[in-house]
Amino acid sequence: MKYRVETIPSYRIAYMRRVGPYGSANIEVMEKLKRWAEERNLLKTATLFAIPQDNPETTLPENCRFDACIVITKDYLVDDSIYEGELSSGEYLIYQVKHTAKDIQKAYEDIFPSLQSMGYKMDNKPILERYTDDMNNNLYCEICVPVKKYS
Repeated sequence: MKYRVETIPSYRIAYMRRVGPYGSANIEVMEKLKRWAEERNLLKTATLFAIPQDNPETTLPENCRFDACIVITKDYLVDDSIYEGELSSGEYLIYQVKHTAKDIQKAYEDIFPSLQSMGYKMDNKPILERYTDDMNNNLYCEICVPVKKYS
């Protein structure tokens, strides 16, 4: 699988959180975020992130947190219908993946075994799924894996 290394900068984000087992309900949260952004004319040129905050192998499913996020400008005034936060910068391996459940699942299965052979280990941050440009017509997303070089 092809990848590139990218330093993702810090971003100010607005986000909606869901707590519970990962699955189709996460899509509903992302759709709700997109509707929120569309109503505020933020969606057209937006960068969105889907962030599963917890490892389901070590966190009970009912406690898993999922954030649907949109990058906002430093001066954007956030109302109380959404949370505000910051996505911290870091080095990531970026994989472009067809945006289907099957292709994303396959990518996650392939990524982890290959990290060490590429000279990387996972950093202690969540994996990001990044969506850019016209989200409604884009057939791909990017899986962004936080990494550190082995020393």
